[in-house]
Amino acid sequence: MTDLLTAADVLLMQELAQRIAAVRPELVNSDASYGELAWNWGKGHAAQGASWVRRLWFAGDDLVAWGWAQLPRSVRLNDGSVNDVTGAYLAYQVHPGHAGLADEVIDWFDATADGLERTVLPGAADKFGLERWAAHGYRPDPEGLGETGSWTQLNERDLEVLETPVLPDGFRFRTAAEAGPEAAVQAHVAAWGVTAYTLEGYEGVRATPAYRSDLHILVEAPDATMAASTIMWWDEANKTVEFEPVGTHPDYRRLGLGRAMLLHGMDRARAAGAAHATVACLGAPGHPSARGLYYSVGFRAVSRDVPLLKPA
Repeated sequence: MTDLLTAADVLLMQELAQRIAAVRPELVNSDASYGELAWNWGKGHAAQGASWVRRLWFAGDDLVAWGWAQLPRSVRLNDGSVNDVTGAYLAYQVHPGHAGLADEVIDWFDATADGLERTVLPGAADKFGLERWAAHGYRPDPEGLGETGSWTQLNERDLEVLETPVLPDGFRFRTAAEAGPEAAVQAHVAAWGVTAYTLEGYEGVRATPAYRSDLHILVEAPDATMAASTIMWWDEANKTVEFEPVGTHPDYRRLGLGRAMLLHGMDRARAAGAAHATVACLGAPGHPSARGLYYSVGFRAVSRDVPLLKPA
């Protein structure tokens, strides 16, 4: 059934992500992970939810595949400008035990976004899925795969041994519960610049069942500026934590804040019961900074996605 995406749907989609991560983590698509689903739904549904349609596929009572089509819309940014999105993007997931449903997902997306340019990010490890997308006319996106392309890689590490985080003098760690909503939004906007993120978006994030304010970490500068921030999403079923997003204020970069924040976050996650952590980043050669940061604290690449497009 096709309908607008709901909070209840997202919970089912997260549960599917947990089941796949337990057996074939390399097949969890980049926008289909436990934390990414909560983050994307939470921050955007109030403003953009009217353009989000979905279809769900079940085997008995279990969700085994889903498609979330993000259709043309106007997105108001925090500098007052408006970004008009004219194409359609599909986030999706198919359980490996029901791989044949890929064709139904693709057919549904083609019908839903008929006449529009269509983009999708299947995982490189999903050989069967890539064959099916190619059979339906989807081709690698040269720009997305270029030197400064948009493809992402997933990185992981265990939490058995952690370095002690070190902040420069005068800086301190805060949680979002301590700092408050305005500070949490300020930290994100300062790090990411022109964005659609607002206090309303953060309230949506906070309302997701997966959100924990004690796992939302900020770094406060001596002048009280929120200089860095990250949210960790705790998947208790798999004893893993996912960092999304991670950002540092431009005026406070190259001070080691991001590195210290990640180490501090992993220590807090381990105290909560996590044994494993993941974080995604842009993987193209022209985007070395985030990848270098994650590698510096022990993360290593485990999977990546492949941008595909189909012209209007």
